[in-house]
This record gives sequence, C-alpha cells and structure tokens, in this order.
Amino acid sequence: MSLNVDQEILEDFLVEAGEILELLSEQLVDLEQHPEDRELLNAIFRGFHTVKGGAGFLQLDPMVDCCHSAENLFDQLRNDALKVSSELMDLVLQALDAINSMFQRVQQGEFPDPVAPQLLAGLNAMASGQTAAAPVSAVSSAASVHSDAEVSAEFDKLISGLDVASSSGAGKVAGGSDLITEDEFDDLLDQLHGSHGAPGVVSVSTAAPVSDLITEDEFDSLLDSLHGPNGAPGLSQAGLADNSADDEFDQLLGGPAHAVSAAGSLKSVPEASSVGGELITDDEFENLLDDLQSKGEGAFAAVNTAAAVSQVPSDAAAAAKPQANKPVAESNVRVDTRLLDQIMNMVGELVLVRNRLVRLGAELDDGEMAKALGSLDMVTADLQMSVMKTRMQPVKKVFGRFPRLVRDLSRQLHKEVNLELRGEDTDLDKNLVEALADPLIHLVRNAIDHGIEEPDVRERNDKPREGHVLLSAEQEGDHILLIIEDDGAGMDPDKLRALAVKRGMLDPEAAARLSDHECYNLIFAAGFSTKEQISDVSGRGVGMDVVKTKISQLNGKLDVDSTLGMGSRIEIQVPLTLAIMPTLMVLLESQAFALPLVNVNEIFNLDLTQINMVDGQQVIIVRDKAMPLFHLKRWLMKGFEKDPLPQNGHVVITNVGTMQVAFVVDQLVGQEEVVIKPLGSVLHGTPGLSGATITGDGRIALIVDIPSLLKAYAS
Repeated sequence: MSLNVDQEILEDFLVEAGEILELLSEQLVDLEQHPEDRELLNAIFRGFHTVKGGAGFLQLDPMVDCCHSAENLFDQLRNDALKVSSELMDLVLQALDAINSMFQRVQQGEFPDPVAPQLLAGLNAMASGQTAAAPVSAVSSAASVHSDAEVSAEFDKLISGLDVASSSGAGKVAGGSDLITEDEFDDLLDQLHGSHGAPGVVSVSTAAPVSDLITEDEFDSLLDSLHGPNGAPGLSQAGLADNSADDEFDQLLGGPAHAVSAAGSLKSVPEASSVGGELITDDEFENLLDDLQSKGEGAFAAVNTAAAVSQVPSDAAAAAKPQANKPVAESNVRVDTRLLDQIMNMVGELVLVRNRLVRLGAELDDGEMAKALGSLDMVTADLQMSVMKTRMQPVKKVFGRFPRLVRDLSRQLHKEVNLELRGEDTDLDKNLVEALADPLIHLVRNAIDHGIEEPDVRERNDKPREGHVLLSAEQEGDHILLIIEDDGAGMDPDKLRALAVKRGMLDPEAAARLSDHECYNLIFAAGFSTKEQISDVSGRGVGMDVVKTKISQLNGKLDVDSTLGMGSRIEIQVPLTLAIMPTLMVLLESQAFALPLVNVNEIFNLDLTQINMVDGQQVIIVRDKAMPLFHLKRWLMKGFEKDPLPQNGHVVITNVGTMQVAFVVDQLVGQEEVVIKPLGSVLHGTPGLSGATITGDGRIALIVDIPSLLKAYAS
C-alpha cells in the first residue's frame, strides 16, 4: 500500500528519523558496554520517542507501536526498574532492525508492514514483568493516573510538585474519573503561571547536559521563581478571564492549534486532537508532557536553571526575555545531489580551460598575463576544493554500522572483541563512502572470524581474553588511508604457501619463491580461504576477492602485513574523489594516455635488453624484486600488437591491488589533473579504458583503467 502524505513533511521525517536510527545502532551497543551512562540512556529514550512522534504524525502506526514499546522499556531503565543486560539488548536491537525495515519501506513510498507480534509481546513483557511498584501521590490517585510503564516519570514528578503547590492554597486538581476537564486544566496552568504568566521570569538555557527527570526540589524552585516563596500573592483565580488559560495552553503548545512534533518542527494539527473538546484524557496530557520535555519547552524550559532564575531581578529578566525567544537563523540548506554533481561537472570544465590557458601562457613572455593566469589558477583551485567539500561526507557514515556488526558477530562466535574507531570525522567523496561499505564489512568480519582467537585460547597465550580490532581513517595528501588491524593470531606464511599449492593456485617451486609479504597477499585471491569448514560467516574464499576487486575499481591500493601470534594489519589507500583525478600523462606514438597517479609508484629509464623470463612472462628486477613487464603499446595501439621492445625505454611501475606491474611507454609528458568524461558509443566498453579527457594542449587523452586492462590482456 502506497503512502498518501504530504511529501515535504515526509522528506523532513526521512532525513531526521534516518539520522536518529543510524545513531541509535551505535548508541545501543555503547550502552551495553557502559550501562551506567545516564546521559546515553536518556539520549536513546529520546531517539525512540522522536521517531515515534514523527511516525505518528504521518500515521505510520506499525512504526509507532514498535517505537512506543521500545520507549516504554527504556523508561523503565531510566527509572532503575530494569537493568541493562545482553538479553534485553538483543531484544531492543531486534526492535531496531524491525524499525529500520519499516523505515526502508517508507523510503520506497510504501506503508510499513506490522511488526511481528512476538517481538512487541517480548518488549512489553520485559517492560511490565519487571516493573517496580512506584509510589502514587494523592492527586494522581484521585485522578486514576496510570502507574504502569506507559506513564512517564516526569508526570509523577509534576503531580508531586503540584501537591506541594496546592497545600499553599493555590488550588487543587480534583476529580474522580480518568478524565480531567478543561477548567481543571486551566486551574493547573493558573497554579503554574498565575493569571498573566509570571512577569520578570525568563527561561535560561544552559549548555551543560542534564537528566530528563526533574526533582521535586527543582520543581519547587521553579514554582518559587514563578510565584514567590508563598505562592502567588495578590492574584485571585476567581477574577481570571476564562480565555486566560486557553492563551496559556496555546502558548504552551507553541501557538494556537499547533503541536510540537517529535520530528523536530512545528506541525499544524486539528485543534480537537490537542484539547479533545471539553475534556483532555490522561494519554493526551501524557503526550503533551512528553512533547514539552523532549523540546525543553513549557515548565521544562526553566528546569535546568530554576535556582538561578529565582534570583534574577524582574527588570533584568524582562529585558532578557526577548533575547531568549529570538529565533535562531538557519545555517544549513538542503541541496539535491544532482545539482552538486552538475556544479562539479562545470568546475571540471573550468579546470580544463585553466589547464589550457596555463599551457598557452607558458609559451608567452608576458608578465601581466602570467600574473593573471596565476590568479586564475589559484581561484580555480580554491573553487574546486570548495565544491569538492560540498560532496564530502564523514567516514563515520560507514563506521557507524560497525559497533553493531562486531557486537553481533562476537556473540555469534562466542568471542570477546573490543572495537576501536579512529578518524570518524575524516571526509571523503560521498560516492566513495557508499562504495567502501562492503569492503570494510568483509575485512572487519574476517579480522574477527579468522584473526581474533577464542577467550580461552588467548588466555593460554598470555593475551587478554578480549581481542582488539582497530578501524581508522586519515587523510594523507590527496588520498585517504584506511587501516583495519587486529591483535589476533596473525598469519603463517608457510601455511599460506602450502594451501596455495594444495588448491592448485601455485606449483611448489613458485610458492617457495614467494616472500612472506607476497604470501599474505594470497588471501585476496579468488577462492582462497584459510578456513577448513565453511560457515555462514566465512570459508568460501569470496569476501577478500570482492575487497580486492572493489578497491581496484576505486583506483585504490591494498597492502597487508602480519606477525604470527601478534595480529594482522591491512592498509587501503583510495583517492579523495573520483570526479577530478590527478594523472600521469604518457604518449604511445602520438596518442596521449592518462594513468591514474594513485596507481603510479615510480618511473625510470631501463635497459630493456636485460629483462628476464619467468614461466614464459617477461619480468624486470627492481631492488631484488621481480615484477611482470608489459609493452603498453601492444595492447592499446592498433597495428603494434607484435611491436618489439626498444633497447632503452621509459618504464612506469604501478600498483594494482596488492601487486606491482611495470609498463613500457614511448614518452613521459608529466603530471596533470583531468576531468573524467564518459566514452562515446564507439569506444564504450573498450577493455582497459575508463573515460576520456582534454589535455592542457587541447588534445584528447584516454584514461587507462589499469585493473581491467590487466584482466583483459594479461590473464
């Protein structure tokens, strides 16, 4: 069933709720490790409450039900009626998965399916079955206020505070039914504010984090600040106008016929839903208090500094009041990513023009022209960097899912694992953020399954029972360095050699010639796995091959190192962006080709008469290391398939995944930033080419895709 809601409101909900749900996964795992963190507990409660409010406004009842049950459970945790346990967290994480699943349906424009009744029953049973009996005040008993998990602690504290106020003669809430009349609610507001509010009182916010609960002392201080120590002298309720409380109620809600949505903005709703005609039910009053508390409005706005407020002189407070209500200017603007891509494309065109002008200017002996071109170069570079930053996202968008992944996997494998995250604020292109998710998941799962030993084994090896996995990111020049490191068992190079021979990947002589470092790189070969038994976690030899392929497609580099008994370390280098690429420009005959600079390791001239043959493949020896040599012109230029190697030539050594390959080229032009343009219909799909660009001298250059080039010609 498709959704029939206001699209603007739906988009706001998807953005805000999506961010909250993404954060909740990390917060829940953190809470399990730090159950005493009250601020974190309250933040999770508010998260479920906010999503529930936004879903309720859109009438997404299945999401509301699941969020409400989770919210009740965390309310019990906040009141110390329950304790955080692994079983409880398992249930809550299942609920979060269900909410995420429903959220995805909403993103697709579909109405969410109801959650499994067993899950809701489990949440409600855990919340109600262990609920501790709470003291009920006289007023709440008279009004038959609920005492179960659905009643928030703030309501109990508020009513308790009103008992104190009523004893001073300001009035008392009366009634013997479950409903409170509008007059009774007006009286309650009068007790809080008097007939015309509280002159001279200003709500003061504080940056210090506080608990969601207010104590009776804080509430008494708030009442004193509103009415003075002895109630509200000189104010008679009998003389109040009937519409005074209505105005107060409208102000409390943020304006007539408005309710504060939990999604974080003011939404217009029918007036009957807020007041309910003449009567307001307990549930409606509870929801009102929840909304006020989550937004820090109404009586809750002054809770943080109630004692300080009571000492503010009335004239100073009156002067400060307009400042407190001053709206905050909007600092963010939502922009369609397609517009950002279009702007990036235009900046790319500007870069090409800049390159052309700089090349022409170098040929002229004109000082003023050189200065103008220098300014153009600087401004273009700054503009390019600024536009690139608009496409950047913190790598935390990827890292945020790993605490949950590690938590679930360690419980499944009966291991104890501590995950450390570093550099979560490192920014990179949004396309790279999305593309890196799968490779990193494979690597972290591999580190836990293959690397980290079981707790008893670690103890026997004089290691802590809890294993350690590090996931870090940092910017190094024009690329991002990602590190996945563990303190597990490490890799045995001799075992890797034997497995490669056993699986028919290498013959014994070739395996014996491999260095230890080259042995470690065998784990990225297709079908290679060190697991003897296949499980639902690993053992099929697919995951690491996927990692190598994906990183190669991103023009990245992989490097792996390990120490037996100490652990393993995998480094990944990827460019900051894929839109504008630094390249090494080379010539084959008269045709220009661009090699991605991130793949280029070194360049030198070589005596090509001193090459060697190994297993029928030409190789060169560089610093005692053999690497395959290929004549690039034979692959990319028609009519030169049998062209002999020159006696001396320019050799470019490139990194492809975990291996190094040498290419012979005719001429080196130099380094140049290029903008990737898609190939036309004639060249589209040509192996080894990823696009085209225009060089600084106006020629068309083809951009070489080194991984696909090797796959097409060297295999």
